[in-house]
Amino acid sequence: MQKESRKVREFRRREQEILDTSLKLFLEQGEDSVTVEMIADTVGIGKGTIYKHFKSKAEIYLRLMLDYERELNELFHSDTVASDKEALSRAYFSFRMGDPQRYRLFDRLEEKVLKGHQVPEMVEQLHTIRASNFERLTRLIEGRIDEGKLEDVPPYFHYCAAWALVHGAVALYHSPFWSNVLEDQEGFFQFLMDIGVRMGNKRPKRDDAALPDATATDVLEQK
Repeated sequence: MQKESRKVREFRRREQEILDTSLKLFLEQGEDSVTVEMIADTVGIGKGTIYKHFKSKAEIYLRLMLDYERELNELFHSDTVASDKEALSRAYFSFRMGDPQRYRLFDRLEEKVLKGHQVPEMVEQLHTIRASNFERLTRLIEGRIDEGKLEDVPPYFHYCAAWALVHGAVALYHSPFWSNVLEDQEGFFQFLMDIGVRMGNKRPKRDDAALPDATATDVLEQK
């Protein structure tokens, strides 16, 4: 395998620095307030150098989202999840809820690029990665259903329920009212993750036929 040249390594390093700086500025100041000039000044390079890496701010948006989804894809294919299927839920919730500000930012950015029909080829890449994530999740969930660990419903029921829990948790985190109510945000998120891990687990069925009918006398005797 041919070794990367120093010039290529430097190009990649600079590109990652632009992405890291952009993410930091978007989170701190809001993406609408951040200009390409601001990113360049913070990195310490000229505006033209930014355009050698990204044609527009929309490309920076999408690259950040692509990297985020690739992280999740790597997690779903990790040895930990493959060897311990119960680790899947906790890994997913930890990834999505571990940084609610980044999750909320990418949700906004996706809405912007889709509404503006920007960089469609990168949007297609994003959807391809998501489809791969969904396919992997489906197989893992089907395996747990076959083992009798999860409720026997369409796999997307489980995945969409998990997404809804995360989305609601992030909305609470950013709500002006509820963020004040949640004095222990870290504890609350851990509580939600624990719920999420158990959510959809198959419940043992009651054998109603084996249970005697409760009578009024039984109820009175228990008092």
